[in-house]
Amino acid sequence: MNSLYDTFQIPFGEFSIALDESGSVIGAAFGDFTALQSRLRETPLVRNARILRDAREQVRAYFAGDLRNFSLAVAATGTPFQQRVWTALRTIPYGETRSYGALASQLGTSPRAIGNANATNPICLIVPCHRVIGADGSLTGYAFGEDIKQRLLEHESVRRSALKRAVA
Repeated sequence: MNSLYDTFQIPFGEFSIALDESGSVIGAAFGDFTALQSRLRETPLVRNARILRDAREQVRAYFAGDLRNFSLAVAATGTPFQQRVWTALRTIPYGETRSYGALASQLGTSPRAIGNANATNPICLIVPCHRVIGADGSLTGYAFGEDIKQRLLEHESVRRSALKRAVA
């Protein structure tokens, strides 16, 4: 069965999101269908704005400042380790950051392993990989670029000056 997707406007431009047949989010991307498809590889996608209404409304509510926690089910495909990292990402509160090292300590692994798992997260924003920063407060490693990462953190009221304090 095909998975469903929609592309819609947000303050940063286009955003795309895909659901599996059970209604769980399997992918999200800043950009159009092509950006989404590149994150989901061979997954066949059919556009259906009606079915994706709740997901679209939650993303728009986030950008309107009316939503801090997504209530969307997620079903990203990944290794058991990637799943552990992505689950940990969802525990980072809105408006806060964690360093790769802090997540590595939490999960008993290396910062590099956290970075690799973070980089393969197919569900940006909803699984908030943008909240992971370098130990020095730098905005390292975001699939959609540091500008988008900075804008997301600013939207959540995380200022650059606060980033260095947040990694401790």
